[in-house]
Amino acid sequence: MTEPRTSPVNDGDLFTERVRRYAKEHPLHPVQVLEAGCGWGRGLDLGGLDHRLTGVDLDTPALRARTKARTDLHGWHLGDLRTVPMPPRAYDIVYGDYLIERIPQAELVLDRFVAALKPGGLLLLRLRDRGSAFGFLDRVLPSWSHGGSHAGAHAGPAAGDAGGGSGSPPPTTVYDRVASRQGMQWYCVMRGLVVAEEYASRERLDAMRAGIGLAGGLCRVVSAFSRGRLAAAHSEVTFVIRKPENRFARLL
Repeated sequence: MTEPRTSPVNDGDLFTERVRRYAKEHPLHPVQVLEAGCGWGRGLDLGGLDHRLTGVDLDTPALRARTKARTDLHGWHLGDLRTVPMPPRAYDIVYGDYLIERIPQAELVLDRFVAALKPGGLLLLRLRDRGSAFGFLDRVLPSWSHGGSHAGAHAGPAAGDAGGGSGSPPPTTVYDRVASRQGMQWYCVMRGLVVAEEYASRERLDAMRAGIGLAGGLCRVVSAFSRGRLAAAHSEVTFVIRKPENRFARLL
């Protein structure tokens, strides 16, 4: 399997640009965006764009407080992501940043996201790759990076007041099997979805100075023992996934 490319821009900027491109291609109505993980994510820069942004997240005191404090959301729902309201074929974009690796039964939640997408809509995801050396270590040694599942998850400022830096910690990592590069590729094939773009990044590795420190050495050792199956060069993968418009395609 070939290594995925590195994104030409920051992933947050990439997602924002893809939403704006979608809006230009569909100018007759506001872009309906569902942000999954709205209680702690860094959000998108949608200023000046004709859109409606709805948030969805778990219902905990910290996430509820952060969600209520956001001024960019037009509406929101908090609850179990397996049952929280998500109207079918209601959204042009579903966006989840560092979410899939943090939820149990992630495949079921992904099915709900896809069902909520309009035909031709985009699913924008970034996740820690459980199939990387970093992901392996994060699963078996959850405290190996001094809270690596939490710290550094959202480096950089948010767009407006819509992103990280809120003080609300993200949920802990779960790493369902779909939470990997191979798992997401398999999921898209089985659901008839199109992977339009796929990139690798090393945000968490860089935040840990992995190239010169213990973290990098551990990742290289794990990769060597796995004979390269667990890649040491990246810690995250980013996907731009399209739901086909063809009504005869295999759709949820």
